[in-house]
Amino acid sequence: MFLLEKLPLCLDILEITLKIQLGEKNEDMLRQIREMVNMCALGKIQGRTPHLYLSIAPFFLEEIPIFNGFHKLMKVKKARKTLRQLGSWSTPSEISCLSLSPDGSILATGLENGNIMTWDTKTGLEKGDAFQGHTDRVTSVAFSPDGEKIVSGSWDKTVMVWNVRNGAPEGDPFQGHSHWITSVAFSPDGERVVSGSYDNTMRVWNAKTGAPEGDPSQGHSDAVSSVAFSPDGERIVSGSDDRTVRVWNARTGAPEVDPFQGHSSGVTSVAFSPDRERIVSGSEDNTVRVWNASTGAPEGDPFQGHSNWVNSVAFSLDGERIVSGSYDNTVRVWNARTGAPEGNPFQGHSNQVTSVAFFPDGERIVSGSYDNTVRVWNVRTGGSEGDLFQGHRHQVNSVGFSPDGERIVSGSFDRTVRVWNSRTGAPEGDPFQGHSDYVLSVAFSPDGERIVSGSDDNTVRVWNVRTGGPGGDPLQVNSNVVTSVAFSPDGERIVSGSGANTVRVWNARTGAPSDNTVRVWNARTGAPEGDPFQGQSHFPRQWYSRWSSVRL
Repeated sequence: MFLLEKLPLCLDILEITLKIQLGEKNEDMLRQIREMVNMCALGKIQGRTPHLYLSIAPFFLEEIPIFNGFHKLMKVKKARKTLRQLGSWSTPSEISCLSLSPDGSILATGLENGNIMTWDTKTGLEKGDAFQGHTDRVTSVAFSPDGEKIVSGSWDKTVMVWNVRNGAPEGDPFQGHSHWITSVAFSPDGERVVSGSYDNTMRVWNAKTGAPEGDPSQGHSDAVSSVAFSPDGERIVSGSDDRTVRVWNARTGAPEVDPFQGHSSGVTSVAFSPDRERIVSGSEDNTVRVWNASTGAPEGDPFQGHSNWVNSVAFSLDGERIVSGSYDNTVRVWNARTGAPEGNPFQGHSNQVTSVAFFPDGERIVSGSYDNTVRVWNVRTGGSEGDLFQGHRHQVNSVGFSPDGERIVSGSFDRTVRVWNSRTGAPEGDPFQGHSDYVLSVAFSPDGERIVSGSDDNTVRVWNVRTGGPGGDPLQVNSNVVTSVAFSPDGERIVSGSGANTVRVWNARTGAPSDNTVRVWNARTGAPEGDPFQGQSHFPRQWYSRWSSVRL
């Protein structure tokens, strides 16, 4: 497993090697190897046994010469679909916004619960504890140019600056807006912060002291939804619910040209191109537009393809592509010059996409969504990865592999348990029905023949995997929700945890309960070590609702 722990290092080596002039053929090969390593680090096989990592190599046979030897073992004539999604991970709350560090190594996500979480983009693992300080939804986050700070805006009407390394706030919140903050950004020199608000104004702040620089910029007749500095820091662009885009002098706050008009509904997101010559905007009219930054004239027709609001837009670092995320749950990539879509929509999110960004390499995109997931996508490859495990009518709260890895079990708020073929994503049989409320936890028995489920209906149930039939009567749990269940290694017992602060152990065959405590024992003497484990006070219903974000 040593090699698997070094996958991030492999990615670093590949990134360095790609910067060396190796010739087009070798460069293409290294990019494909990097794609494969990314799959291992962020994809669905993450953390599995080594042979599963090895098993993906045949899918790269035709493209990478060093895998030619695999022809003797396996021949993949044609993959059923082309990979686009490279990986995903879940958060405990809706993702309102995200931002990548300048080097692409860290992802910051702003959440509905008021917290900010940072992630290692190579492994998908959280970096440290959540940044806590806002008292309401975080609507916008952005890194400073040196990657050392993050600025955030919130529905609590404040702007905050954070130390990326330790998550501590740097100074007091910036106060002055009289309504929700919708958008924030650092200036290119890191010395200033701009914020837009539902109070129809835009403000510029000293990034170190939080002092306002000049008066608020006024001119929009409705909420300012998005703001961004130009690459040289001399101008600020803003988009508003008044359907216009405006450009301002960053030093004086004065408007530089007349409002850009063309959208037929509110403007949700704006950004400058890297060369400062163009501005992209997304709108509630379902379109993306590109404008001449100096004159406000539209460059070409609107980009059409989304079937609902466009929530977020961004340029690639070379200015040749634009990415958009939408209320229609999809991500799209466009040719920035022609407006033509590049490939099909990226499908996989199950709720609106709130934020999108290009990685610095221009070959990957990250997206955040109200489905509580972050997803990383490959820009170049055609076809969408998508989610094949479809059938539940409500959110999935718990999933687990069978011991042989051939099946997946899932439990859902739709009150059912389902079994899936892990290779094809197809359901195996009908849903297991019997619970009268949310299914919160599921697990396979060690022999793979039974499944245990726990529910908000206060019961634990055991199911026959082959038939979907119940294995006896429900196990009743003292009028409280069952939040977690698991089999013992020998399959003879079941343990359950409940909202009543209790843990119970049951006979898996008869359903008879043992005592209600969990203890640690000395393995040599049999003597108990310490007191029984006791739970904390009863938690509210929304606790498990917010944390049940595991998705297939």
